[in-house]
Amino acid sequence: MGEKKKRYITGVTLLVICVITIMAAWLHVRGPYDGSGKRGKKIALITVSGPITGGDGQGFWNTGGATAPSLMKQIRQATADAEVGAILLRIDSPGGSAAATQEIARELQRAKDNHIPVVVSMGDTAASGGYWLAVYGDTLFADPSTITGSIGVYMSYYDARGLSRKLGIREEKIKSGAHKDIFSPFRPMTAEEKQMTQDMVNEMYNQFVTVVAKERHMRPETVRALADGRVYTGSRAKALGLVDRLGNYYDALAYTKKLVHTDADDEDCLVTYEDGQPWQDWVKGNLNLSQAVKNVAEDSSLSLPTVLMKAVTAW
Repeated sequence: MGEKKKRYITGVTLLVICVITIMAAWLHVRGPYDGSGKRGKKIALITVSGPITGGDGQGFWNTGGATAPSLMKQIRQATADAEVGAILLRIDSPGGSAAATQEIARELQRAKDNHIPVVVSMGDTAASGGYWLAVYGDTLFADPSTITGSIGVYMSYYDARGLSRKLGIREEKIKSGAHKDIFSPFRPMTAEEKQMTQDMVNEMYNQFVTVVAKERHMRPETVRALADGRVYTGSRAKALGLVDRLGNYYDALAYTKKLVHTDADDEDCLVTYEDGQPWQDWVKGNLNLSQAVKNVAEDSSLSLPTVLMKAVTAW
């Protein structure tokens, strides 16, 4: 084969590769085809699974969960992603930290302020803090037997005086103020402290009621009549106006696909932003062993699991 012919074939091959690369990049930017001559946008799937906590979810030993930093980051990424036309929020959570829930809710509101609709799909449970997040959805889907509601707040603490007496344990402490050890399990609360705690609970409860009333377009007194802490089935919640539609995850996904004008396959129209931890990546086959070990060695937060006791738990 002549030198000139070889150069011609090489040039044509490179040209074809460039054209294919450019077309692939263009299709990626344009998004999935919706069958009507338009390109539909993608759907950001964000999952709230398990108790809602304020932990950072970092470290080799992290097993995942509904942590505020992770969920806030995912919502912000979806909001900034030009390809995303809607958020599908899948909730299977009994609630959790009041402050962590409010942090996540604020990011959902920012997404809505940026004209990104939020569709909620409730799983087994979307109660208490899980329902707080759900009400930020423009449309709420629940299964008929989903457990939801539980609109209310509580703070718990333990009274270990009986046990400490049996064990011969007595607490000694030096404190800076009369109420610094308000939730100590080794002494009873004073009447003043009980009232202080009740005032805090009432304040957070009013915040909860206000959010539900605003987002669900209900009168506050109507919400208060429902907000005594009880839970409702999905079908009962729909009858009360706490959810909009009955349906499972795929019903919610089909509805969201219509919002973004796409009939692409479910897998092709969804985008997720979850950050895998080193051990999770390795198990999934995304890292080889040497890379996993390297990541673990570089993780300054690596430590043995720590058992923590929280004196205050809200929702």
